[in-house]
Amino acid sequence: MAVDNNVTVTGNATREPELRFTPSGQAVANFGIAVNRRWQNRQTQEWEEQVSFFDVTAWSQLAENAAETISKGTRVTISGRLDQRSWENQEGDKRSKVEIVADDVAVSLRWATADIARNERANASDGSSAGMSQPKNSQPAYNANEEPF
Repeated sequence: MAVDNNVTVTGNATREPELRFTPSGQAVANFGIAVNRRWQNRQTQEWEEQVSFFDVTAWSQLAENAAETISKGTRVTISGRLDQRSWENQEGDKRSKVEIVADDVAVSLRWATADIARNERANASDGSSAGMSQPKNSQPAYNANEEPF
């Protein structure tokens, strides 16, 4: 039986991404987001709000791109999976937390604009994009033999 563990959340970055590298050289970025939920209480007609905080982990090129793009307060949409970690602190107490391991991170354009800069592929096998960068705000060449989506 397959179990899906997918989550998508939109919120504001609570801290600058911290970019580190594993001993093997793989990039990992950690940052937090706050997700606000606001509703009107039907009995009191007062607006109520609840904030949930999540830690986010991104790996490889996604980690490097997130660290370069996101700053505290940036509105982002995170797609990924939930991952629970457990450990024992110095006092011997058992601790655990659930974090989001990001598959994709996007800035929200609801209240902001963004300039998009396409990264070059590090391992382009056919050489078509290696060493060539797209001019800003241009679309990549369309190949009529490829599906558009």
